[in-house]
Amino acid sequence: MALFRFPLFINKKISFYKLLGSGKNGTFDKHPDWQQWGILTVQQSIETSAVSNNTALIKELYGPFINAWIKFFNCEIWTILLEPIEGHGKWDNQEPFGPFEKNTAYDGPIAILTRATIRLSKLNAFWKNVDGIANQMTGAKGFITSLGVGEMPYIKQATFSIWENKELMKQFAYQMKEHTTVIKKTRTENWYSEELFVRFRPIKTYGTIKGNDPLTGKL
Repeated sequence: MALFRFPLFINKKISFYKLLGSGKNGTFDKHPDWQQWGILTVQQSIETSAVSNNTALIKELYGPFINAWIKFFNCEIWTILLEPIEGHGKWDNQEPFGPFEKNTAYDGPIAILTRATIRLSKLNAFWKNVDGIANQMTGAKGFITSLGVGEMPYIKQATFSIWENKELMKQFAYQMKEHTTVIKKTRTENWYSEELFVRFRPIKTYGTIKGNDPLTGKL
């Protein structure tokens, strides 16, 4: 993944990018999944009219070097195109997805990105609390799938999750006691030095992850 930094850095279509490791259980996890990695990029517009498959899309998004690398190693790739619609916070002191409305009328399938830089003094508190939430999220009504990703082990963590709609996501986020308790702790105990929360409208998907596209028939 480190080899991808330069081609992404010089790609003029990309205004922001992150190369991400992955946790094993679909959310925050101390144990990495060495077979699963993520690339997040921000682009103002993506031309997909001439894109017929994931390989062509990877070349369009990231350029020929990354495309050739992925083809050579025969990697399974799942790509999801997203439109940011709501959110707040910063990532590396930037607003990579632009300013947002606080709330919109959209209520179709929704993707959520939550990421944070955890203060060193709060690492123990953070990791003591996240496992229980992860287990409950996967069984929540409306949950479709999730990925645990991060820039830096233990310290810079993120969860990307997809839900059937915003209302069901909110029921998990704000009505489940254990989750609301952890949210309060992040504020009262000041766990994070920086955080970002963004809701996206999924537009289109290509390819598979672990043999399936979680959004098949939902868009």
